[in-house]
Amino acid sequence: MPFYLEIIICVSLLIGGIFLLIGSYGLARLPDIYMRLHSPTKASTLGITGVLVASMIFQSHLKGFLSIQEFLITLFLLITAPVAANMIAKTALHYRTKPLEKTQNQELMETIRNRETPNQSHDQQ
Repeated sequence: MPFYLEIIICVSLLIGGIFLLIGSYGLARLPDIYMRLHSPTKASTLGITGVLVASMIFQSHLKGFLSIQEFLITLFLLITAPVAANMIAKTALHYRTKPLEKTQNQELMETIRNRETPNQSHDQQ
């Protein structure tokens, strides 16, 4: 394997590993569900993408043609992670999970629960 491919693979694995570490730390340490949503949907998705890109480059070199499996997995993750986070947030709002005081935009939670537009809720007050 050429040295430049080894460097690209190592850098991709290192970047992916750093993002996975940050995402795991954030998932464990962030205090409420609304803050915890950012960790797996952003940092961990980027981390998995870095690892899968490294795997795609390595497998493409071994096979001699482009390895598409890793690309499809990455595409699936990048599409489904925001949808899953949205569903988790909607579930937390539906069950009226209390946010911490430092969570921003808490005044919009009741508007979201009632499915109003922000202009409708301000006009009624």
